[in-house]
Amino acid sequence: MERLWGMEVRMSDDLDWVAASVKRAKGKRPDYFDDPATDRLMSIVLALAAEVSVLRQRHDTVERLLATNGTLSRDDIEAYSPDAATARERGLETRAYIARIMRGVTQAMDAMAVDEKPVEEVSRELRDL
Repeated sequence: MERLWGMEVRMSDDLDWVAASVKRAKGKRPDYFDDPATDRLMSIVLALAAEVSVLRQRHDTVERLLATNGTLSRDDIEAYSPDAATARERGLETRAYIARIMRGVTQAMDAMAVDEKPVEEVSRELRDL
């Protein structure tokens, strides 16, 4: 077992990481959009967003270690464990980051909940005045 970004992982020379990354989950994948390509694109975007979130936390770790110690090593980064205040700050930053990413989806869901008239209908009503 080795530590990789604060997690215990089993590193094996005989494991094909690329093949493992594309292994299909059991069962049917849920469809959220009419076009399957949109579902795939959303999956890719969310996976990238998750990677960026991890990088942001790792960058924060590097900044904090440099501010505290003046130097750092890979072992320092891997061993770092945030205190409660830092964990809370990171949690709030992550929530804000997710809210920014999901803003378009959230706005679309809010619009559906309000039950607003479609733009085409409003346009037709204004035209007929």
